[in-house]
Amino acid sequence: MQSVAAAVTMVRDDAFFLAAWLRHYGTLLGRENCYVVNHGRGAAVAAQAEGCNVIGIPGDPHPNFDMKRWRLLNGIVNGLRSYYSHVIVGDVDELVALDPAEGGSLLDWLRDQPLRRVLTPVGLEVVHRIDLETEPADGVILGPRRHVRLAPHYSKPCVISLGTKIARGGHFTQASKLFTPDPLYLFHLKFCDFPNYVATMNQRNRVAEEVGADVREAAIGRHWFAGARGEDRAVFEAFAAMQMQEGFDLSWLRKRMQRSWQRRGETGYWQFERPEYDHLYRLPERFDGLF
Repeated sequence: MQSVAAAVTMVRDDAFFLAAWLRHYGTLLGRENCYVVNHGRGAAVAAQAEGCNVIGIPGDPHPNFDMKRWRLLNGIVNGLRSYYSHVIVGDVDELVALDPAEGGSLLDWLRDQPLRRVLTPVGLEVVHRIDLETEPADGVILGPRRHVRLAPHYSKPCVISLGTKIARGGHFTQASKLFTPDPLYLFHLKFCDFPNYVATMNQRNRVAEEVGADVREAAIGRHWFAGARGEDRAVFEAFAAMQMQEGFDLSWLRKRMQRSWQRRGETGYWQFERPEYDHLYRLPERFDGLF
């Protein structure tokens, strides 16, 4: 039984993303080292995550859902640090992965990393080019989907081996040093499959309706509200108009993150600049089948 790394997430009715999360971390770390907070104690989530450490909690709608969620995740992460060298934490549609060019597995790589750090992978949004990619992504995602856009918003400090506080949404911590390892990426899957996107947004809009607060009052992402959603197909058609980049060298982005590293006002958190990039890359073939 390994004690190098654990993975933690919270989920409610996201079978597509939970399946990908379980395939990825369950295989890399062992399901016994995966911690799934089952928001609403859903029977389907409990069955799907069999073999993991499933923590059931009440699922009552609440306008401060995200605030409560990260308060709980902070506690779990800091508790698990007593038993694991590294704890990976994030949303169920976020996967931390090692560039296959590095050789070995993510677990092997983490075993060799120094402790008392917070690691921040470069964030990449996996997008479904519906004009080019017709194969479904319900068994494996990378391969059927090969296009990623730069997503600094998802360059999250999510691999924790230091006692620190994580901000709501997981975007910032109170760790004062920035570590952005070259072979480490965080893949965000929200836009990886058009049919699943539509189904997921329908479900999240229903949850937002149950909360009963508007987008200005609730501590929930704007995208959970139908009024801020936009037209689904137009969102995906826009990916075709983005600027395709040559190669896959993102060292320039890591340097920009380091150069802009600073305190986040008086909050106690630290941050780097997170501009919007109109950059689209085609993943090298070595990433095919990674998850």
